[in-house]
Amino acid sequence: MSDPHSTDDYDGPHEGPIKTPKQLIVAVLFSFVVPIIGIILLVMYVDSATKPAAGSDAFKPQSVLTRIQPVGSVQVKDASAPVVLLTGEQVYAARCTACHAAGLAGAPKMGDAAAWAPRLGQGYDVLLSHALKGKGAMSAQGGGEQSDLEIGRAVVYMTNKSGAKFPEPQTSAAPAAPATPAAAAPPSAMLPVAGAVAAIAAGAAVKVAMADTPPSAGAVPKLYTAVCQACHVAGLAGSPKFGDKTAWAPRLGQGIAGLTANVVKGKGAMPPKGGSAASEAEIKEAVTYMVSAVK
Repeated sequence: MSDPHSTDDYDGPHEGPIKTPKQLIVAVLFSFVVPIIGIILLVMYVDSATKPAAGSDAFKPQSVLTRIQPVGSVQVKDASAPVVLLTGEQVYAARCTACHAAGLAGAPKMGDAAAWAPRLGQGYDVLLSHALKGKGAMSAQGGGEQSDLEIGRAVVYMTNKSGAKFPEPQTSAAPAAPATPAAAAPPSAMLPVAGAVAAIAAGAAVKVAMADTPPSAGAVPKLYTAVCQACHVAGLAGSPKFGDKTAWAPRLGQGIAGLTANVVKGKGAMPPKGGSAASEAEIKEAVTYMVSAVK
């Protein structure tokens, strides 16, 4: 019978798992080389993603072109040139889309037959009268300055996209009065510099748009009248009301540049550029005008 306290079983030779040089090499590879290769591959994978360069984009071509663009422009138009009327789709894009695309302030969304159904029953003449004179939160002509025919085209465009079958309004075929040789102006494309000055003096339309000049007292930018006031006069869809200092106060900290950027990109219920095709200079002028009313 063996002694349970004997140490013979504990004093024998001890052997590790590595018994040969080949096993040692394999153990070193798996312990050190493989993790290092894994780390290198991981770093290469993370670093391979395309990242924008650090710093400002002030020297990118588009930014440079924006800074050096002219602050004003002069357009010389031939007073005798024929008037080009906008289509219904063009008037809709310029005046109506801001509210009718999203259904703001109770405006029926274009294409929503259920919302338009009770209105279509009133007939085209009534709908045209509402668009020309204004109704509810909608200002007269949607805040624009189009002719009755152009507004009528926009009404037909929207309603026909929403279930109506109104005919397109047509221009009146009134004969044009023949121009006398003294009053006739040569085509503007053929006018030399002296001729262009004479045409301006004779009544050719001249439009000067000063992009960075704040509006003087009482001067209302056309973009504000055409687009912005549709929502900002009544404070629709959370837009700050024109002249409401309390509503504008938290926004003034962004400055003219920040507010202009919000309009260009769109913010909340307001689509980019208020749903218009205005330039950034025109938007800045309208923003400056609204801000000046609360300072």
